Amino acid sequence: METQRKLLNSAERCVDEALSGMVRASAGLSLLKGHRVLLRSDLHSLQGRVALLSGGGSGHEPAHAGYIGSGMLSAAVAGGVFASPPPASILAAILCLHNAGASGVLLIVKNYTGDRLNFGLAAEQARNHGVAVDMVIVADDCAFNQPSKAGRRGLCGTVFAHKLAGALAEEGCSLDQIVTKMTEVLKGIGTLGVSLSPCSVPGCLPSFELPPGDMELGLGIHGEPGIKRSKLASADEVVKTMIDHMTNPDSQSHLPLKSGDNVVVCVNNLGALSCLEMAVVTRAAINCLEVRGVVVARVMSGSFMTSLEMAGVSLTLMKADQDVLRLFDAKTSAPAWPNLSSVCVSGRDYTTDPPAMGTRPQDDTHSEGPLSPVMRKALENVCSTLLQQQEELNSLDRAAGDGDCGNTHAQAAKAIQEWLQSHVVPGCPGQLLSVLAGLVQEKMGGSSGALYSLFLTAAAGHVTEGQSNATAWARALHAGTQAMRRYGGADPGDRTMLDALCPAVDELMKLTTSPPGGEMAVLQAAVQKAASGAESTRDLIARAGRASYIAAERVTLPDPGAVAVAAIFRAVLQALEGRQ
Repeated sequence: METQRKLLNSAERCVDEALSGMVRASAGLSLLKGHRVLLRSDLHSLQGRVALLSGGGSGHEPAHAGYIGSGMLSAAVAGGVFASPPPASILAAILCLHNAGASGVLLIVKNYTGDRLNFGLAAEQARNHGVAVDMVIVADDCAFNQPSKAGRRGLCGTVFAHKLAGALAEEGCSLDQIVTKMTEVLKGIGTLGVSLSPCSVPGCLPSFELPPGDMELGLGIHGEPGIKRSKLASADEVVKTMIDHMTNPDSQSHLPLKSGDNVVVCVNNLGALSCLEMAVVTRAAINCLEVRGVVVARVMSGSFMTSLEMAGVSLTLMKADQDVLRLFDAKTSAPAWPNLSSVCVSGRDYTTDPPAMGTRPQDDTHSEGPLSPVMRKALENVCSTLLQQQEELNSLDRAAGDGDCGNTHAQAAKAIQEWLQSHVVPGCPGQLLSVLAGLVQEKMGGSSGALYSLFLTAAAGHVTEGQSNATAWARALHAGTQAMRRYGGADPGDRTMLDALCPAVDELMKLTTSPPGGEMAVLQAAVQKAASGAESTRDLIARAGRASYIAAERVTLPDPGAVAVAAIFRAVLQALEGRQ
């Protein structure tokens, strides 16, 4: 037999250990010694009220123990995995509830022969003990067009039965009143499941074979076969097929549903669908029902009655008037009941308009100023340099990254060149830096785009038209570098672009104290510092960025980001010196 992929201690003990885990995790639960029965730990609060008992095979968690709490079940009895619980444990649970002062006990039973027999036997025995007991049977399966004599199976609609009956009991209704109301409500509940994989009971082989890419419609929660096998379609198509089948009037087990009806929808994960898939299926179910004119009053989506690790989903629809919605919305302390909104899903405006962000800086109209020509020259120089170095940067990046550093810098350069062809360079340096920040954020992509954009955005506020001397530029570049360090998480010495940028900016900070006329010398020294900083990265161990995941001995070339920064500084210097 193939090894089972289940994180258990043993197949024999898994049910008892699971029940123990549930009780240990919740102060609202207690375990009945010698039985697989979980009880409310505050049984005294049942005094004079109807108690609710449900249960069945294990493997459907969180059903049924997860629904114990005020406003839902008073107790739950568990059988082995997918096996009906024994009558002795059911009787012990009933007597516990009776002894706590309950005015009566309602058994909520799924329509399976074993469950009916065992709960029925315990009910008869309890009556002989003088307990007022009654039973409602949930048979919500819509799979079979002509159900056999055994009738429709009990599926996830049982969870709705727990909720509504629990709310009625909490309101103080009598046993007879609850049975009458539930009998009426259960006629308006239908469920259908679809599966993409079987499940396997611990210690056993899978319950059935389902080839990859196939799906089975209408299967039971124990892995019993369904009614139809077909190729897996899109989520929208699968949901439409399910709802069409559930509501098909030609089927004896259909749920009559017409335009204008109000429903509560439960999208139930049978065990192994991801939350992402569940949300897609939930959207599909709401849309499909609304197209038919059905009003979706409430939706619950999650794992409510599972089938171990089956990859599948069931849809439960319950027709709901205002009275049913009131009971559905009533508060419960049961841990597995979701914290739902009590607002009608259909007819709600569920989108919010985004805030007015204004125009993008690169789209604004700017006016030229005295600095415009020199800034244009510097920018043109930077762009042509980066395009010339595209392959060199890619080659360096292939050693420790994904080989696209040259491409991303070239993308930014082309975007800037394109902008320069159709725009004037604003006289205000801060405005130009904002434009460049917008362009690289949009066109460069990757972490480089974010880092350059951060740098330019943080620097932009420090250089205005009236304040653009050497000191202001130095402070602007320093602010940009600090922003990169704060948000990028890297420091000099980590083998990143900062190893070229930081020494250059530290050198430029001398502009804040240097005498007039010494600016070019400081700038030349800064360019030299950037170049030697980039070269030094050959010997550094990467501690940040993508290269930090590569074995150190494999990285012997300089960091491409640092090389690019050094090239940018050199290109600016050449433009200011009047050289190409």
